[in-house]
Amino acid sequence: MTHRDAGRYAAKHEPGVSPDEKIAAAVRKKAGEGELACGDAERIGAELGAALAEVGRTLDLLEIRIGRCQLGLFGYGKERKAVHPADQVDPALAEAIRRGLSEGRLPCAAAWKIAAEGNIPRMKVAAACEALNVRIKPCQLGAF
Repeated sequence: MTHRDAGRYAAKHEPGVSPDEKIAAAVRKKAGEGELACGDAERIGAELGAALAEVGRTLDLLEIRIGRCQLGLFGYGKERKAVHPADQVDPALAEAIRRGLSEGRLPCAAAWKIAAEGNIPRMKVAAACEALNVRIKPCQLGAF
């Protein structure tokens, strides 16, 4: 959901669904001004042994926006995104991206895995995707 959807993130979920209270407590502790950075959401999930999808659902139910996507795709103020197309894409990286495609898109989880396996920054994978005209979707937190 976009910034225009602020205040309606919970609408993505079935009525009556409640946030996980352990995750909600950790989120409330870290979130500033109704926003939590993607990296903080990842750390909360790791600390609590919770899936990122569950952390994202909790964020939605608490109407807290996700900011500073680790792939640079959203949450960077007026610019909105921080990633730009790479000038050149290493052929091995391009092949890894092609292998990771699902329905013509690269899932966020696959982008993170490619970065980890290649020991490269996540934003470099996203920059390569931008250069290759590959959309990254879906987000592990459910932002898109």
